[in-house]
Amino acid sequence: MSALPLTPEETPPTRHFDLTALKAADRYKLLISTVVPRPIAWVGTLGADGHVNLAPYSFFGLMGSDPPVVAFAPGDRPEGGPKDTARNIGAGGEFTVNLVSAAQAGLMNATATDFPPGMDETRALGIQLESGVQVRVPRVRGAPAALECREVQTVLIGRTRIILGEVLGLTLRSDAVQDAARFYVDTAALDLVGRMGGRGTYAHTRDTFQIDRVSYAAWQAAQEGMPED
Repeated sequence: MSALPLTPEETPPTRHFDLTALKAADRYKLLISTVVPRPIAWVGTLGADGHVNLAPYSFFGLMGSDPPVVAFAPGDRPEGGPKDTARNIGAGGEFTVNLVSAAQAGLMNATATDFPPGMDETRALGIQLESGVQVRVPRVRGAPAALECREVQTVLIGRTRIILGEVLGLTLRSDAVQDAARFYVDTAALDLVGRMGGRGTYAHTRDTFQIDRVSYAAWQAAQEGMPED
């Protein structure tokens, strides 16, 4: 129930990196190899001319549920200025976050190609889309899950651009919905992938294990049942 403290002999050695003293590229290498797995936001937006932009981002996460909020960081172009994703969201406010299954990982990766600004990746790659329900931005057909979002705030911290969006609606593949009335989802059936470090490394999410949360009363009972030293 409780783990004993490690002795000095058992404690593994550590190494500290002062991120404030490192180059941006070196910080990036350390962090993306350490904070894993990271879910992938395959973000769809609409340009001013109505064309669809679709790009993946793994600096992404769910930040809350009341209201439901997601955050992702699209970064800026190397030469400066926002990428198409951020520019489109700034103009229209709406976007979709398509979660990526193992079957769609290759196609998702292809959309990370440095296409010219304004080019419709979905047409170039033959990606089929479906209309959004609560937003004008379409979602990826066949995506196991899609979040329909509206920008709440964009935060700039140096060269880090963080977009916060309220999730207005969620579309799930029907075979992953175990009990719609009770909101039970078969997470493993989504077969999502996550980002692991650099060099194109990913992870599956089907290999799971379960640890039940312990109530304080149960913890107390376990302590009382432990033999004294």
